[in-house]
This record gives sequence, structure tokens and C-alpha cells, in this order.
Amino acid sequence: MSRKAPKYVVSSVAALGGLLFGYDIGIMSSILQMELFIEYFDSPGPLATGVIVSSLTIGCFIGSLLSAPLADRFSRKRTIMLGALVCTIGSAIQFGSINRAMLIAGRFVNGLAVGFLSSVVPMYQSETAPPENRGRMVSLQQWAITWGIFLAFGIDYGCSFIKGPKQFRLPLGLQIVPSIILLFTMVLMPFSPRWLVAHNYISDARRVLGRLRTYGHASAPEVQEELRLIHETIVHERETMHSSYWDLLKYPNRRRTFLGCGMQFMQQFTGINTLMLYAPTIFRDIGLNSIQSIALCQAINGLVNVISTIPAILWIDRWGRRPTLLVGTICIILFYLVLSLLMLTQMDAP
Repeated sequence: MSRKAPKYVVSSVAALGGLLFGYDIGIMSSILQMELFIEYFDSPGPLATGVIVSSLTIGCFIGSLLSAPLADRFSRKRTIMLGALVCTIGSAIQFGSINRAMLIAGRFVNGLAVGFLSSVVPMYQSETAPPENRGRMVSLQQWAITWGIFLAFGIDYGCSFIKGPKQFRLPLGLQIVPSIILLFTMVLMPFSPRWLVAHNYISDARRVLGRLRTYGHASAPEVQEELRLIHETIVHERETMHSSYWDLLKYPNRRRTFLGCGMQFMQQFTGINTLMLYAPTIFRDIGLNSIQSIALCQAINGLVNVISTIPAILWIDRWGRRPTLLVGTICIILFYLVLSLLMLTQMDAP
């Protein structure tokens, strides 16, 4: 087995949380256009549709706030498992929905799970990955999100040929499968070395680092050095900082907080998730009429998303975070410009 295998296995298993996030983003887009869905849920208008879509986001907001204290107290590993369990429950509620309220409740519960997973999975990946490959390991989470979106679009396309309520129930229920897989595979994954050291499980942290870095040789010099650095960092943080959200707004954390949150906000403010959710409406506006053709275009859209993430995974540790971010920003500007011009041309066509 390659020396890279343990870290890639751990990061890949945890990245299933990202796949669940992506699946939740993508699954409703084509379902909202299915005539059987519209008929079953009494033709939801723009307001009702907005509530169905945004209930996931509200749950994400609450789940992300709860995730940090849960991860610090109960461990990153257990919080990921909790997220997988909550996602299973939310998906089951959506699968069995008999009215809009039940569907919205299921979306909200799934949002809580996504809030847990989207916050804690990158944390877990970064703490189990070696410093020289940390960027690549964490970027697996984003790639898993794109795979989740692509799978959701593809499943929507396949289910669009089904006649009856299974056309929309099956895509909603299939999310149970990866959430259960994540729940049970995380049982086999190690705890974060940083969390173990923070809770004084030093020998356990040494053993985990040995498994992740040197095939179980916990006495190896590189393991001892990394353990020492982790311990020194935690001691320094405890002596100089307090763990609360208010401290994020104080010097010297204020600038880091605004920089990190600002980048995340602007990434969402570009409207990419909205575009993913309402792309079927855009496709319908430019002349596609059947749900099959719309779902197929969505699947192609998702595949492009998956492929476009690969360069960042391969070269982020070589290019650096900032240049990679700038390249992505320039691409977004150019492609949004092309999309706007195409839609303007279509609107002006006789």
C-alpha cells in the first residue's frame, strides 16, 4: 500500500459529507419542474417554492452554529457521524412527505446535517492530513460536493422517465444510502489527533499519527515532532485565547474572521447555488420544454462542475491558495458574462 493511502482513505470517507451536501443542493432543481411533483404538492407558487428551497439553507445556518461546540466537546468524528444520522432522518422524512409542511421539515432537518458536515468535515480532514498535502486533502470535500450535485442531476434525469410518485420520491430517498455509508464507515476512522491532544489523550494521539503517517510506527521521529507541534500550539492557544464566537471579532482574529467569512460569503453571493437550483427554469426560458431534456442539461452541467474541480485538487498545494482563488474568480466573471450575453440574445430573438 502507498504511503499516501491512509490519509487519502480518511479524507475520502469524511468527504462523503460533502457528497451529501452537493446532493441536497442539486436534487430539488429538476424535481421542482416535474409535473407529478407539482400536481402532488398542489402547484406550489413562487413563495412556496422559495420556502421549500430555502428551508435547507436555514437548517444549514443553524447547524453550522452548533457544529463548532459539538466538534470541540464530542470530537470531529462523532459530530460527522451525528450529521450522517440526522441526514438519514431528514431524507426519510422527505421520502415519505405527504404535504408541503412535511417536505419543508425534511429539508430543514437535512439542512441541520449539512451545517454539521460542511463545517466539521474540512476541519477533520485538515487535522488528519499532513501539512504538505493539507490543501489537497481538504479540497476533496469540494470535489465530493460537485459529485453530489452531478449524481443528483443524473438521478433526476433517470427518474424523469418514471411514471407515478416514485418519479420524485426516489431521488429524495436515495440520499439515505450515502448517509448510512458515511455513518458506518466513520466508525472505522480515527479521531482527530488535535482533538485527542486537546483532551489529554496523548498516547491515543501518538498512535493515530503513527497510523496516518508511518504505518503504525508511533515512535517514529516525524510522529514525535508533529505531536510536539500540536501540543505546543494547543498550549499557546489556551494561554493567549478564549474559545468563544466574540473572540473572533477581537484583535488579532478580527481580520482573519472577516477575510475567511468574506471569501465564503462572496463565493455564495456569486449566485452559483441559486443558478444550480434554478437552472431548469433558465433552460425552460431558453426553449427546452420536456423535463427529460431539462434534466439532461442539468446532468451535463453537473459533470462540467466535477471536471472543473480537478485542477484545483491536483495543483492547489503547488499553485498556492491565493492564485487558485484568483483563477477561479476570473473564470466565474468570464462565464457569467457569456451566460448573460447568450440569455440576452435569446430574449431579443423573434
